[in-house]
Amino acid sequence: MKASELFLRCLEEEGVDTIFGVPGEENADLMISLLDSPIEFIICRHEQAAAFMADMYGRLTGKPGVCLATLGPGATNLLTGVASATLDYSPLVAIIGQGTTTRLHKESHQNMDSIAMFKPVTKWASSIYDAGNIPEVIHKAFKLAHDEKPGATLIELPEDIAKAETDVQPIRVSSNQRHFATDTHLIDEALRLIANAKTPIVLNGWGVIRSGASDLIEEFVNRTGIYAANTFMGKGSLSARNPKCLYTVGLGTRDIVLDAFQEADLVICIGYDMIEWHPEKWNTGTEKTIIHIDTRPAEVDSCYQTDVEIIGDIPETLREMNKRLGKSHRKDTAQFENPREMMTHELTINDADEGFPMKPQRILSDLRSVMRDDDILISDVGAHKMWVARHYQTYAPKSCFITNGLCSMGFSLPSAFAAKRLYPHKNVVALCGDGGFLMNVQDLITAVKYNVPLTVLLWDDNQYGLIKWKQEAAYHKHSHIDLTNPNWMQLADSFGCQGIEVKATNEFIPAMKQAFAEKSKPSIVVVPVDYRENLKLTERLGELLCR
Repeated sequence: MKASELFLRCLEEEGVDTIFGVPGEENADLMISLLDSPIEFIICRHEQAAAFMADMYGRLTGKPGVCLATLGPGATNLLTGVASATLDYSPLVAIIGQGTTTRLHKESHQNMDSIAMFKPVTKWASSIYDAGNIPEVIHKAFKLAHDEKPGATLIELPEDIAKAETDVQPIRVSSNQRHFATDTHLIDEALRLIANAKTPIVLNGWGVIRSGASDLIEEFVNRTGIYAANTFMGKGSLSARNPKCLYTVGLGTRDIVLDAFQEADLVICIGYDMIEWHPEKWNTGTEKTIIHIDTRPAEVDSCYQTDVEIIGDIPETLREMNKRLGKSHRKDTAQFENPREMMTHELTINDADEGFPMKPQRILSDLRSVMRDDDILISDVGAHKMWVARHYQTYAPKSCFITNGLCSMGFSLPSAFAAKRLYPHKNVVALCGDGGFLMNVQDLITAVKYNVPLTVLLWDDNQYGLIKWKQEAAYHKHSHIDLTNPNWMQLADSFGCQGIEVKATNEFIPAMKQAFAEKSKPSIVVVPVDYRENLKLTERLGELLCR
């Protein structure tokens, strides 16, 4: 068979059902072979969007998402999304075309060392120089992308290799999941530290959700009485309804819940990575003992010196800990009730505000009221991300996604496309600022082409709001952040989308319901946002925390 056909059969063996990408000249053989494959190819309008789609596919399914591009500019366009997947620990396999192997050693059209370019932003990157190696290369790429901690891998397929004939067969892929053994001696030591602690606290990260350990976290918290906070990426690890939940931590400035961390003498970090909230932000105040529960050893950092590291399968570790819990581990830390109560009050004080443009707090309160627990909100990057992290309460894992590694703008629209295709029965919202929305607006037409009725919730302020917030907080002035935007309703119409403009606060909920009712095409709901609340929040937190 042709090597390009073998390549696709190997992808099928890995369980691939979808590839997101942009066809090119150097991957033409693969594209033609796709005509005889059950794998669906989603035609994107930009390679970066294809990578973000594959990233979200990986986050939601736990299987590596797959994206494809050609060489040169196709590869460079793909790189940002690939790097984002690696830093956010999302399983992804990227495939890029390449010129013939006979011209790679010299100056030639669109030729660059793509493997060298991708190596710093992937777990593994390799080119195929012999058709007989295709099964091994593909299996290794998928294995490494999926293995903890997940991330992106890259396969380069030169066009002459794709044309070659081969009689090699795909590697049979085992469905058995690998788990790390749990060290019960270390669990006993961790439980001893918990029993001796006066003010322990739990910090839940993305690894909790990725490993499916949320129910076990809830059992641990309920049985021990220990309060827990979720990182931005860990939202939903513990439901915000749980009375021991301290909501979400990680705001750049000091926030109310940080008081609990300052008082804590033991921090139990579960599935936590430093990209989520650096320990220098929370390892302050009382001298702390740190328990690290994860699939990999802790990063070396002067602010994160662990006393016990339990390395293994997170659910298995928590299951064993829950089984061994005794009365001595019950820690009803009454002083942490105050941060919980203060945050609960903070999260509701603007729920009835009638001001227009709408306050971020009111928008998110109203949005939460029309979103079911398992509906999906995907935040882009900008000032709105901080408000989503702090004010959008999450009750189920994988129902709110925030990128916090590379933090690339333009993430939410392509991600919402992938999410809505996977879960058509759920309401899926891409929450964007006017800056981030236009960075990948071209793939709105992809959602139109495939009849994917996602909802874009666009916060309109004609500025790079987060940059302005940080500039004014640091320098009391701002520079070069003003934007010129198109007519959003005309843009929606030209793309074949439903456009809804919110012109008064009481129109917002009806607008979202109208968007959710649309079943055949995307909707864009545009709401003017009052970002004067950004600095007001900074000032308010300063006043609250200095009392």
